Amino acid sequence: MGTASLGSLWAVLLLLLLSLVFGVPTEEPTFGGSMASKGCQRCCDPEDPLSPADTVRASASPPFPYVMPEVRPYINITILKGDKGARGPSGAPGKPGKNGTRGDRGAQGVKGDKGQAGSPGSPCQAHYSAFSVGRKTALHSSEDFLPLRFDRVFVNTDGHFDMATGHFVAPLRGLYFFSLNVHSWNYKETYVHIVHNDQAAVILYTQPSERSIMQSQSVMLPLVPGDHVWVRLFKRERENAIYSDDVDTYITFSGHLIKAEDS
Repeated sequence: MGTASLGSLWAVLLLLLLSLVFGVPTEEPTFGGSMASKGCQRCCDPEDPLSPADTVRASASPPFPYVMPEVRPYINITILKGDKGARGPSGAPGKPGKNGTRGDRGAQGVKGDKGQAGSPGSPCQAHYSAFSVGRKTALHSSEDFLPLRFDRVFVNTDGHFDMATGHFVAPLRGLYFFSLNVHSWNYKETYVHIVHNDQAAVILYTQPSERSIMQSQSVMLPLVPGDHVWVRLFKRERENAIYSDDVDTYITFSGHLIKAEDS
């Protein structure tokens, strides 16, 4: 086979290859007017296939504009780092933060040494005086003035109340409080004094009545050491009496020191 024949064979093969790949029409005749004008077309090809040149250009160019990435030079920062600068001035203090939660209780510490004794206290001594006595025997006044004596002791600190005379004797200068309670007798008058030394301080009085009742009287008196406070009945036109019995105590006389004063 000659050189011209080989060249024609290679040209035919190239055209067939192009027609298979790009849909390029060959030189073979086709039947039909539309098919002859458009050339060979496969069923999967679009209606208007691109020309081989357009196909080559389309395959050579990307479907969208391609932007080349910017290439930045690499700089080694460690080579350009300078010396550490001086410390700047302190800024304004910020707002205080919220209080934190309370922490757990710590362990108990070691017991400390015993402290030294304190200085002596004031030499002043607390002063007191009090009494409370009662009577279980009824009494009728037969004299102008009849002292009321008592037969039962409830309280008598340091013996300041004299049971024999029925008198309280003040041990200190100060202010004292006294209280007297008696029971009246039916249809009889009750007339009793609380006496300071020889002067009547207050009176307890009950009119005659068909019913007996409890009566009370109280008073505060300033006393000096040696003053006497006691109770007396005194006789008037009517019979004067106070009631009591051997079972219950209906008559009581009490007193105590409220405040002592310097002599």
